[in-house]
Amino acid sequence: MRSRGEVDATLQTAKLNPAELLPAVHCLSFGPQAGSGECYLLQLEPGLCAELEAGRSLVIRGEKDEQAVLCSKDKTYDMKIADTSNMLLFIPGCKTPEQLNADQASCDIIHSQIAGFSNNYWELRRCRPKLKKLRKLLMEDPYEGPDSHKDQTLTFSKYTTEDLLSLIQASEEEILHQLQDINACKIEGYWRILEFDYEMKLLNHVTQLIDSESWSLSKVPLRTCLEELGSLEPTEMIKHILLSYGRRYIDDAGEVYFEMHEDKICRAIAQMLLQNAVKFNLSEFQEVWQQSVPEGMTARLDQLKGLALVDKTSRPETIFLLKVEDLPEDNQERFNSLFSIREKWTEVDITPYIQDLCAEKQTVGALLTKYARSSMQNGVKVYNSRRPIS
Repeated sequence: MRSRGEVDATLQTAKLNPAELLPAVHCLSFGPQAGSGECYLLQLEPGLCAELEAGRSLVIRGEKDEQAVLCSKDKTYDMKIADTSNMLLFIPGCKTPEQLNADQASCDIIHSQIAGFSNNYWELRRCRPKLKKLRKLLMEDPYEGPDSHKDQTLTFSKYTTEDLLSLIQASEEEILHQLQDINACKIEGYWRILEFDYEMKLLNHVTQLIDSESWSLSKVPLRTCLEELGSLEPTEMIKHILLSYGRRYIDDAGEVYFEMHEDKICRAIAQMLLQNAVKFNLSEFQEVWQQSVPEGMTARLDQLKGLALVDKTSRPETIFLLKVEDLPEDNQERFNSLFSIREKWTEVDITPYIQDLCAEKQTVGALLTKYARSSMQNGVKVYNSRRPIS
């Protein structure tokens, strides 16, 4: 334990003027557990500090072969170790200069023990949630309907919300939002994706009923749908398909109706037509597609962004299925995959296939600058790979 006299002598040796320093002195010593290596530092932005101070949790997610991420209730962060040349000391009860100024009674020697130390800390950087695995897990066992023999054999794993939270590197809100985006539904407590043919069968039941009853596409009554289709399919599946392809609302009389989404329905029918063809003559496809959509709906190519690609260089022009969800999640791998499919892309064509890669406040243009090289072709700017594609 140092005395005040020893402290003053040390200041004199160091040629420091005590009048320029706070009167309180911290005398540090290493505690018995200081070298155990069990202390870790995590640098948090103010928003995450507020989460912890409010009593909410931050969760580290990732399996052994994955880079760990940290998740709040609604955001995901990459975790990286940052080294520092200064040793960082953990001192319980240590007072800052501001606290010492406020507490004039602490104007003497304060003896503190160092509980731990570190030469690095975990740095957090906001990142995109890693959601590709979510669809992959649910597609192991798509739901084919109540009569499916496959569904009764329990061959594959099924996943609850808790299971997905432990397996997917994303926050709870991001996972639930993605489940909604991919039209997943809960069946007997497990999240399931409908097998595409079964989904189209359900959608066809609804659109045929709308046609036979001559309903407006903006006013489809839930009660009548359940009464008319309840003998064909489970009511929960009818409700689910209406929620997936329509917007639920309640009228002045308290009746539940759905406004059907033209773009979503046309897009699904296009996928059904394209999924079994390598390439489709564009003009023939557009004709068949328009004949296949419900009466009153207009099929347009801009409904197929991120689902299908038109080849304008072939004669005749063709269209083929290219789903953005089937492409790699990693930025470089995504661009490699796209440039292996097509050597040169216009910004209009490539944007639907890279837009989901944009980080917070990042633009498609910035991504293209980093991963592609631009040139002019027949007066149109096109992009090709910066590196050779094997």
